Amino acid sequence: MLAAFRSFAKSPWAIGLLGLIIIAFVLVGTTDIFGPRVGINVVTAGSRNVTQPEFQAAFRRSLQQLGQRSGQPLTQEVALEQGLDQRLLTEMTRTEALAELLRRLGLRAPQEALREQLREIQAFFDPLTGEFSESNYLEALRREGLTREMFEKDMRDGLMRAQFIPAAADGLKAPLAYSALGGVIALEQRDLAYFVVTPQSVGKVPEPTEAEIQAFMKENAAQLTLPEFRGMTVVRLSRKATEGSVSIDEAAVLKRFEFEKESLSRAELRTVIQIPVKDNGQAASVLARIRKGEDARVVAGQLGIKPIFFTDKPRSAFFDASIGDEGFKLPLGGANIVKGGFGLAVIVVDKIVPGATATLEANRADIEAKVRAEAADRKVSEASKVYEDARAEGVDMVAAAAKAGLPLTTIAPVSAQGAGQDGKPVPGLSPAVVKAAFEATQGQDSEILEEAPGEYFVVRVDRVVAPAMPPMAEIRPFLARNLMMRKMAEAVRARAEALQARVQKGESLDAVAASTGAKVVRVAGISRATAQTQEGLGRELLGAAFGSKKGDVFTAATTTGVAVATITGLRPGDIQQIALAALQQQQPFTQQIFSDIGESVQTYAVAKVKAKGNIVNARAALGIAPAATPEKADAAPKDK
Repeated sequence: MLAAFRSFAKSPWAIGLLGLIIIAFVLVGTTDIFGPRVGINVVTAGSRNVTQPEFQAAFRRSLQQLGQRSGQPLTQEVALEQGLDQRLLTEMTRTEALAELLRRLGLRAPQEALREQLREIQAFFDPLTGEFSESNYLEALRREGLTREMFEKDMRDGLMRAQFIPAAADGLKAPLAYSALGGVIALEQRDLAYFVVTPQSVGKVPEPTEAEIQAFMKENAAQLTLPEFRGMTVVRLSRKATEGSVSIDEAAVLKRFEFEKESLSRAELRTVIQIPVKDNGQAASVLARIRKGEDARVVAGQLGIKPIFFTDKPRSAFFDASIGDEGFKLPLGGANIVKGGFGLAVIVVDKIVPGATATLEANRADIEAKVRAEAADRKVSEASKVYEDARAEGVDMVAAAAKAGLPLTTIAPVSAQGAGQDGKPVPGLSPAVVKAAFEATQGQDSEILEEAPGEYFVVRVDRVVAPAMPPMAEIRPFLARNLMMRKMAEAVRARAEALQARVQKGESLDAVAASTGAKVVRVAGISRATAQTQEGLGRELLGAAFGSKKGDVFTAATTTGVAVATITGLRPGDIQQIALAALQQQQPFTQQIFSDIGESVQTYAVAKVKAKGNIVNARAALGIAPAATPEKADAAPKDK
């Protein structure tokens, strides 16, 4: 059966059938025809919508950005567990609603403004000509998984927001009372007194019983359970590994160089000044003055003519062939009259940057590397055919790999994160191989899959180690130690609360501290503005101090135990410092107010245009079956 499928896949009929299937999916979408008829849009906001391909592209970009920030690849499964799909859907619903509201208010993004913004993005320019390149533009979008329609829609939306936001924010300024209140809170002075109840003051806690250890293990079963592990065999088809055994001949190198010679060469560049003239008489007069040594710019200026400059351009960049041809015939400083496609003109060659013809010797290393890579790719392709044909004939994976001369590696069980049973990452094991192994059925080898450009693999799961609790003998010391630590922490906390109660009943803090052999520590003048200088107190103690009133007695954890503390003094900050803080914080407060207004505007827009996000279609765009999605498909995002 497998051989029949492979044979059919290579036939022209398969290509035609695949084309028809693709067209059908484009026309009707990929929603399950037996599932609920919910359409193919992910977001609907009045006249606007977000399609499944747009949501899919946005999700992939978000996934990539999150991976870059975390420093490691982020899988779709992990992102879904963290709710990325729902957050992105909410964000896109709010954004589309605002764009629709702005459209209804009459805001538009002029096409010329869009073109100007596109021409400010250097990635879209041809490095050779220095001009905007349509092909570079489309290729850059393709790499990001975007179509022109998607990208330019976002650009137009950005331009509309750029019109709206300055107008909405014009004159907005937070009242000084707001920022002054922030200064009052930040600069308020507090005096703190405390003593620490340490584990040493509690004494020894009883050893945990077997029943307590068993109960502690059940309580933490989810954290203690080892994940599923899978042992596998991997066959690799590697261009990089094959290159070392490839020999290349000079004829192939010469052929490749001739193919690339033009692109490797540097075209001659010229700066040409074009002065449009009215008639032959004016043309002759201008030419005569320039040939006598007058500057072309000065001549044009005196005649009230605006010259056209072609700065450092190759011949191909001249849109008027007549100007280009003559401009590349004249010597440096040469001038002549040209009748071009847009009328009569005098041109002057102002600068010449000689071109350079590429040589094989200067580019040999790069050319040979490409030829070697191509030859290695052919060998890999030939080996893959031998392997697949052998498998189609019923030869097992190991024998097929040997027949094709492919290396085979057996890998001990690893987790879905690529770590071995010792918890350490397995070197040389890529996320692509691990992902394929965890999607495979035990005992069945995969198809040939791509790991990276020029690198392919086949994986077979040999063994599945089901999730399980480690043996009690292994984890008993760990459980006992952690249980003892918890019991000690509870004992320290209980003793601190008992001492807190004594202070609250009227005993002095010093007397209670002395009864336990502790000393009271006093810290004067702590404030939120200077909290960083008091980091030694610990975050919990500082937070409790700022949240308490004068005379309150409270407990809080420190790095050495649990503190019993009270606020002994409370004073306002310096008036001049508060006034200065009010002025300094006015702009940040203004920005925060505008941000809050922006959130409110988006919330209003969602309600006004009745925008809806469809989680079923969003997840269908990511290849998730409807059964895995919530029952309510359409839901306007809630304001958070």
